[in-house]
Amino acid sequence: IQSFLKKRNPFAHKGSFGHALLMAGSYGKMGAAVLAAKACTRSGAGLVTAYLPRCGYHIMQTAVPEVMVMTDQHEEILTSAPDDLSKYSAIGIGPGIGTSKETVALFSNLQSYGRPVVVDADGMNILAQHQELLSQLPALSVLTPHPKEFDRLFGTHQSDFDRIQKAGEQSVRLGLVIVLKGHHTLVSTPDGKQYFNITGNAGMAKGGSGDVLTGIITSLMAQGYEPVQASLLGVWLHGAAGDRAAQALSQEAMLPTDIITFLSQAFLELRAQD
Repeated sequence: IQSFLKKRNPFAHKGSFGHALLMAGSYGKMGAAVLAAKACTRSGAGLVTAYLPRCGYHIMQTAVPEVMVMTDQHEEILTSAPDDLSKYSAIGIGPGIGTSKETVALFSNLQSYGRPVVVDADGMNILAQHQELLSQLPALSVLTPHPKEFDRLFGTHQSDFDRIQKAGEQSVRLGLVIVLKGHHTLVSTPDGKQYFNITGNAGMAKGGSGDVLTGIITSLMAQGYEPVQASLLGVWLHGAAGDRAAQALSQEAMLPTDIITFLSQAFLELRAQD
């Protein structure tokens, strides 16, 4: 991570650090969108826009005032993408979007974007239900499944070792980065390399932690990190912040929002080693 960690130019402005778009949320799952957006802003992106169903407008504007909000025409689900995706430096899609047939249409717009995207949560479940969409994802896009989502996508596996092998094979075959979340999160790359993360703890095994990781990786890609770099740095920061939260609050009591809070300490630890 130290070999590619970027330093922030003291003469930079918000446009220097990218514009991230998060396509997230549905009725009853707006918390996932809020977590991803908070993590995205806390990870250094210059600008963050959340694209939500209309029911999420006031929630996001209140919960994360740093984030700009655009809304779909539908009240409760996402049915389309923003008209012009080209102005965004990176796109994250999936937290809390549900799997309705209308929401599947979101993915038809991603191929025209032409740059890697981050897909998580319900985005993974949509891909599992519509396997043909996998080949339509832009090259070097990042998939962030937990083991059950991975199995829905690539078939049942008898052990973690089988998943590790399959992740490597599918990364190469599809030209995608696969972040297989777990105790030692795996990052598989299209060139056949695999990396295991050394940070993190069992207190992070709670709903919402994955949404935080999506926000972090999307933010890093918006800032100009290559997808593999963003994935490696993102999972390390995510786990390191979780470790700091567990030390302060206990693994039982820590929440995904605490991971976001303690991202500052994870960044400070990295900067102290520069």
